[in-house]
Amino acid sequence: MSTRYTDDHEWAREEDDLVVVGITDYAQQQLGEIVFVEPPDLDRELAKGEDAAVIESVKAAGEVKAPVSGIVVAVNESLADAPEKVNEAPDGEGWIFKIKPSDSSEMASLMDHAAYSSLLESLA
Repeated sequence: MSTRYTDDHEWAREEDDLVVVGITDYAQQQLGEIVFVEPPDLDRELAKGEDAAVIESVKAAGEVKAPVSGIVVAVNESLADAPEKVNEAPDGEGWIFKIKPSDSSEMASLMDHAAYSSLLESLA
């Protein structure tokens, strides 16, 4: 189960035939204290790169883009009452939605951990 990354600081992890999506630790640090998460609607069809969810913090609001194309099959409903999970465990309990990919080859176009680490180093 490998995790891939976008240059917009989303992560995507394959689990069975689904892709779990969230924001990276770097993204949650940049946003600060997260106060609201609006996930995409269930059964919504997303294109790769399309705005899928909204995250609001005390500092800013940001869009979470779909890292791959597909249909939204699950959302993390616990974030409605506990949006801080995105801060506390952005790559764990703070996941935002799950998508059933329509093109499994799109995952290969995302960055691996080494490439994402290099991107972060370039931002420092």
